[in-house]
Amino acid sequence: MTGDILAVCTSDRKGIRKTNVRQAVFLENFGIQGDAHAGSWHRQISLISADKIEEFRGRGANVTYGAFGENLVVEGIDFRSLPVGTLLRCRDVLLEITQIGKDCHTHCAIYHQTGDCIMPREGVFARVLEGGTIQVGDRMVIEPRTRKLPWQAAVITLSDKGAKGEREDVSGPAIAERLKDSGYDVIEQLLISDEPRLLTQHLIRLCDQRRPDLILTTGGTGFSARDTAPEATLAVAERNVPGIAEAIRAESLKITKHAMLSRAVSVIRGKTLIINLPGSPKACMESMDVFMDAIPHAMGLLRGDVQDCAG
Repeated sequence: MTGDILAVCTSDRKGIRKTNVRQAVFLENFGIQGDAHAGSWHRQISLISADKIEEFRGRGANVTYGAFGENLVVEGIDFRSLPVGTLLRCRDVLLEITQIGKDCHTHCAIYHQTGDCIMPREGVFARVLEGGTIQVGDRMVIEPRTRKLPWQAAVITLSDKGAKGEREDVSGPAIAERLKDSGYDVIEQLLISDEPRLLTQHLIRLCDQRRPDLILTTGGTGFSARDTAPEATLAVAERNVPGIAEAIRAESLKITKHAMLSRAVSVIRGKTLIINLPGSPKACMESMDVFMDAIPHAMGLLRGDVQDCAG
């Protein structure tokens, strides 16, 4: 799959239309020089397929390139069909797709003008792995990966006191460190209150947009009125994976009878495996001992890297 660059757009402020400057310098691990969205984060560059803009224009909207806040307009590549981790090469510049679509909390100028914006559902985002210059007329190609994309993971701690700064989050950092030691890229680490709505929102956003292989939550799996992590997790689930939660409880019962009181669940949304862990740092590590060796096979199946379970 190849495409042609139709526009290179920048702006000096967020929340406004970008201007087609036709050529720009892309800085490694930063973004476009002088663009308001550049920085040390995962959404350094935004891209839209040209045909999506043409479809929008076909509905009577008179929009120019950059109207949706996109940096690059490319003809010939359907970005929405590509998985997170796809490499895009244009001259010396190498981009890696990090997110598909986005939430739109504060509507942009084009939304207020037309009542719609295609960036949340059609745009993709990338980070700059190798810098250089891109200009209108350049050719973009999908570059094969020479090495497998590391497992992507996110960690969410649920704690009312932790979210208020009244208690240090020990479990979340311990989980993240163990994942990193095992070769995972921890793309997000969140600390939120025991609020089911918040957990549901973050799980949907992560699974649908950032699309990690694994999300581990810690806390909120007990009997108190605020322990609602299982319900919030089940609310976003597309498929249930009871065996993982059952295996954790079975092994934990060998350590403490209180393990039977855990209501933790394990589920799948899209291509992401979500596992609830207890709030105790020690119990988190014991739980991870149960499944860390087994889930790479499961995540490989979800990615499509593994075709069957034979052998």
